[in-house]
Amino acid sequence: MSNQDGGFVVGWGTLALINAGLAQGKNRSGLNWFLISLLVGPIATLFIVVWDRK
Repeated sequence: MSNQDGGFVVGWGTLALINAGLAQGKNRSGLNWFLISLLVGPIATLFIVVWDRK
């Protein structure tokens, strides 16, 4: 794994943590959204931002 690949992994993980925080702010499960974000990343961010609060 090169340094550039490591940065991608760190960025993707950071995005997943941010998404978990956003989800909790909208009364949704942070853990579930963290795991979803690990799979689909920015698409999960879009859904969290667009969907209304529970």
